[in-house]
Amino acid sequence: MSILDGQRVIAIEEHYYDDNLTKHFSGLDGKLGGFVKEKIEDVGEGRIKSMDECGIDVQVLSHGAPSTQKLDAETGPAIAQAANDRLYEICQTHPGRLEGFANLPTANPGASVDELERAVTKLGMKGAMIHGLTGGEHFIDEEQFWPIFAAAEQLDVPIYLHPGIPHQAVIDVYLKDYIEKYPGFLNAGWGFTMETATAGIRLVLSGVFEKHPNLKIILGHLGETLPFLMWRIDLALNRPGNDGVAFRDIFSKHFYITTSGFFSDPALLFCIQEMGIDHVLFAIDYPFVPNEPGPKWMERIMLNAEDKAKILHGNSERLLKM
Repeated sequence: MSILDGQRVIAIEEHYYDDNLTKHFSGLDGKLGGFVKEKIEDVGEGRIKSMDECGIDVQVLSHGAPSTQKLDAETGPAIAQAANDRLYEICQTHPGRLEGFANLPTANPGASVDELERAVTKLGMKGAMIHGLTGGEHFIDEEQFWPIFAAAEQLDVPIYLHPGIPHQAVIDVYLKDYIEKYPGFLNAGWGFTMETATAGIRLVLSGVFEKHPNLKIILGHLGETLPFLMWRIDLALNRPGNDGVAFRDIFSKHFYITTSGFFSDPALLFCIQEMGIDHVLFAIDYPFVPNEPGPKWMERIMLNAEDKAKILHGNSERLLKM
């Protein structure tokens, strides 16, 4: 039961950690969990209790960044497959309450295609989540990764692009002066947004959506600023001297955005105006953001009941076949 007049509440960017995966993280990626470490590792009764108390019916679980994106092409496939098997087992302990996004070993695109197909068709995963740069170097728009998008289109599941920390050169030039005192500047405070918004723009410019016209991409955090900048980006990319691209049309058609970690009335209302209500989905970003504020925010925000229902569950049910 939810607190929203019995409406189903599905939250689709909710994280967990797998110890057999996180042990491979090092450096900045190895600073795991921090103030939420205990909660992110809890995929049992404590998590379900919090969901019950806050009116959340379903969480779609995804591994915390950088997941399998930092693993090499040789070792990544076996680790990703084992992590997905464990995620399946976790979801089976609370059927109907927990679902999953697959981990993909993107350093090995061929193995990623095989694992996405297995995870969706055999394990019931709702798509896959990709975190930041593969190997800390490669944006996901590079053509070597396009077979993953072809598989997602064929399976009719979305790819969720989640932030990872930016390229080391970007950190050194743009961020390092302040990240010791303000580590949030590296991640959710700016670095994550900068890195993931760039990935979203690059995907549009790459031509992948022309080749795969039914491909669907999800961005969290109200679209990593891109809905707010879409008009200006579209203008700039179509000025004389540019090849020209229908950026606004492509982005609005192929991208879906979530409310994860971004409970702002004016920001959400703007995104609805720009993206359309059918492309906005509910998420919390648990446990980096507590469960409690999200449903309460949706309960009081000035939207009609039909639009709230689409955000809270209808759009996820349609996109993720739930």
